[in-house]
Amino acid sequence: MLVNPSDFLGEAKRGNYAVPAPNFFDLNSARSYVKVAEKLQKPVILALAESHLGYIGLEEGALIGKFLAKKANVPVALHLDHGFTEKVIQDAVALGFTSVMIDASTDPFDRNVARTKAIVDFAAPQGVQVEAEIGHVGSGENYENLEESDSEYTTVDEAKEFVRLTGIDSLAVSIGTAHGIYKGEPHLNFDRLHELQREIAVPLVLHGSSGSGDENLHRSATEGISKINVFTDFDQIALKAVTKQPFNDYTALLTAANNAIEDMLEHYYGVFSTQ
Repeated sequence: MLVNPSDFLGEAKRGNYAVPAPNFFDLNSARSYVKVAEKLQKPVILALAESHLGYIGLEEGALIGKFLAKKANVPVALHLDHGFTEKVIQDAVALGFTSVMIDASTDPFDRNVARTKAIVDFAAPQGVQVEAEIGHVGSGENYENLEESDSEYTTVDEAKEFVRLTGIDSLAVSIGTAHGIYKGEPHLNFDRLHELQREIAVPLVLHGSSGSGDENLHRSATEGISKINVFTDFDQIALKAVTKQPFNDYTALLTAANNAIEDMLEHYYGVFSTQ
């Protein structure tokens, strides 16, 4: 069933577990995610990133996501991930996405607030949840030298003020993860996460989760994060599955990639303690 993520993220926050939000980039990946969710009878958030619209069109992604969600016997939310462009976000709302992210985290605080508030004012009356980011989850390529990293930790005071001023439904926070493939070992700031969990009323979201390690992700899920976005781990496990042996036909290759993705998502449901 197609739902707004507010239907289950509040429960995740109260229950100290997280719901996975894997990025899909074609029918096969989206179908694999929903298949696992139905197998385990757990909710899932199908996330389509604006940066992936070169591989799959927004309208195509909306059709795939809504088709699979409406057929599913578990709650499925359709989310626009890392929306940088107001027009793309507005189009996603018009196409039936149940959740959108406005990512203005690299803007100055006041500009981030203004852009986010405008999206909330547009999307909320249409029943669409809005996620935004304060602090900045940067690139794993720069992670080895934290002084040169483009990540910026979320501060509690700014996060509280940001939520108050914008009226967002969920908040992506930066506690030490990074997007892409890590260069160096991630060290997450759980003290900061605990402070944010105590002070922020809306569900918290973790981006840049791939490569963070099961222990870090389990702690994140059970100590304050309600939604965990994952992409690179699925991308890498599928690549590994199709390159470790030769295939005689393309369908066998696709099956190997899909099976690897499904196994990883099932594993992460356990790591995230999803109920």
